[in-house]
Amino acid sequence: MAQQTALADIRDEGGPKPDSAVVRDALGVGVAVGLSGFAFGVTSAGSGLGLLQTCALSLLVFTGASQFALVGALAAGGNPLTAAAGAFFLGVRNAFYGLRLSQVLAPLPRAVRPFAAQWVIDETTAVTLAQPTRRAARLGFTVTGLSLYVLWNLTTLLGALGAKAVGNTDAWGLDAAGPAVFLALLAPMLKTTTDRAVAALAVLLGLGLLPVLPAGVPVLVAALAAPAALFVSGRRLGRDRTRDEASEETP
Repeated sequence: MAQQTALADIRDEGGPKPDSAVVRDALGVGVAVGLSGFAFGVTSAGSGLGLLQTCALSLLVFTGASQFALVGALAAGGNPLTAAAGAFFLGVRNAFYGLRLSQVLAPLPRAVRPFAAQWVIDETTAVTLAQPTRRAARLGFTVTGLSLYVLWNLTTLLGALGAKAVGNTDAWGLDAAGPAVFLALLAPMLKTTTDRAVAALAVLLGLGLLPVLPAGVPVLVAALAAPAALFVSGRRLGRDRTRDEASEETP
């Protein structure tokens, strides 16, 4: 029963989808997002990280939001531990994606699963859960993960090399590339009122505390926006449920 619930969005009995359509959609996502690695390479080099450090982040971490958060905090003069903590909390969401996709990826050989886990990110999860069958889901996951991983790391290298050739990235305005890409990736995810409330509260907390807290710490405090918004939303739903029950009991 639990497995059926976890896989509610991936149904074997769903209509078939041509492999070519799955590959086309997966490649579209992989290429579109993979090109953003150039902005990360530029931002990372501009923050003072070396070429090997920048490339290692994309190879080993491979979760764009966390990478941008880390180098952004370092560029602002933040403590490396604080910057790493902020990046870690942003990356925790991938663990929940892994729980959702665990049954889809279960047929993979055990030796391959750790490498597949490296590809469990926002984009691969979205493409996988959008497929009507498990076969299409595994194909979408593989194509998205492979294309995005290869292109992200390649463009990270090109961005880091380009930033070194340019010299002062601030003079060219390239220091704004990272935040701009981060916002572009985030905006389409704000689909509900709760999502938008969390984002707005996080912005207020981050910007409001920026002048008074060390660099990197406002990001950690802004993470409190999520539980705060969910608490308020839960209270509102509880009141609505109580009101509905009371109206039903009234003769």
